Amino acid sequence: MSKKNVLFLCTGNSCRSQMAEGWARHFHGDTIEAYSAGIEAHGMNPNAMQVMKEAGVDLSEQSSKLASALSDVSLDLVITVCGHADENCPAFLTESKLVHVGFDDPPKLAKDAASEDAALDCYCRVRDEIRDFVRDQLPGMLE
Repeated sequence: MSKKNVLFLCTGNSCRSQMAEGWARHFHGDTIEAYSAGIEAHGMNPNAMQVMKEAGVDLSEQSSKLASALSDVSLDLVITVCGHADENCPAFLTESKLVHVGFDDPPKLAKDAASEDAALDCYCRVRDEIRDFVRDQLPGMLE
């Protein structure tokens, strides 16, 4: 049985889509080939990397990239994880099954946090929401 190719798309490919790719590899690496990309490439968010590592998922082998870098990958499913990516999804990706599952933007949530711990709590909340979605709902989307 071949793996299903799943792309998580967000604006900058620095946080939410990276977390989703990491969780998909963690929970479903035997059945899903997970990718992440962005409308833009903002680099890896260090806070996202930190909270994922604390949860047992290492993102250090992943990199921030543009969706166009995956134009030669035959995708079974594209999941937009933010509204901007949903509204601006590159045309070549709409040939695949396209689903929008929005998550809050951790840097935006953490912007007004009173402390570094409070800021990281914002990242942890979104990390856990993405974990639950990827673990519990993603497999059913591929049936």
